[in-house]
Amino acid sequence: MTVEITNESGVEVDEAKLLRLVSYALSDLHVSPDADVAIVLVDEGAMEALHVQWMDEPGPTDVLSFPMDELRPGTEDMPTPAGLLGDIVLCPQVAEAQAREARHSTLAELVMLTTHGLLHLLGFDHAEPAEEREMFGLQREIIIGFEHSERRRRRS
Repeated sequence: MTVEITNESGVEVDEAKLLRLVSYALSDLHVSPDADVAIVLVDEGAMEALHVQWMDEPGPTDVLSFPMDELRPGTEDMPTPAGLLGDIVLCPQVAEAQAREARHSTLAELVMLTTHGLLHLLGFDHAEPAEEREMFGLQREIIIGFEHSERRRRRS
């Protein structure tokens, strides 16, 4: 699996942790290890421009996802084939403000936003209540499982 992270935001981010998160989540969702995903961290101005261009909404947002090959989660018996998942664009400055409000770290917010963006790349949405329950439930499960794997990694 190729996960490319480009940080154009001017904010220092634990890119290694985001890489481990994406690797964990894709494995958990039975996506081919040959799938590609890009994460781009941008500043508020760049995010606002993307938000206006693609969503026709003013102001910067926290995360945008741009799916490419319309891949979906697989199963243990039938993993998702290789392909280009797409791009996740994050804005650390917006994440930092949201993290303060939620009273957790900016990195915890970026982990949540990256997971959220990845699920969008895999076809999940939250426009309807049932979709929202499914997506946010899976998002929670992935983050909890990832944090458990991080604790095990630190102990070894």
